[in-house]
Amino acid sequence: MNPLEGLEPLIAPPPIPWWPPAPGWWALPPLLALLAGALWYAWKRRTPERPEEQEPTLDPSRQAALEELARLPKPYDGAPAGPWLQELNGLLKRLCRIHYPGDQSHTLSGRAWLAYLDNRCPAAGLTRWMILVEGAYRPQCKLDDKAIQGLNQSVETWIRKHV
Repeated sequence: MNPLEGLEPLIAPPPIPWWPPAPGWWALPPLLALLAGALWYAWKRRTPERPEEQEPTLDPSRQAALEELARLPKPYDGAPAGPWLQELNGLLKRLCRIHYPGDQSHTLSGRAWLAYLDNRCPAAGLTRWMILVEGAYRPQCKLDDKAIQGLNQSVETWIRKHV
């Protein structure tokens, strides 16, 4: 006789109910929320704040120069450009006298004047605007609308960004 034959058959264990869960289960959601908040706070403190993309404040002389540039009447519709070009040169020379008094920049003319301006702000690209220095001496100098806008934009860039 086999000793295992005398044993009773195995009884299946009772099913484990899903409710109620283990004691303390109610503390899990608030703990997870607290952990998520702590991680977010730590991440926020470690990442530096990025300042808003804003234009830096201009000094009063630059601001006044930009306002004067905006007030200058542009020579659209075939009007003579000579007076406008003279006003642009005068504006740039006054600004240079204020910001660079020791450079004697007001004595420069022609290509030397444009090179001086480009050395102070290469982003403006004023050397390509030879008309700025020659146009005032040409009789009946006229510019098309695209050239007027481009030169005005270059002068505005120079006023804003010159070093």
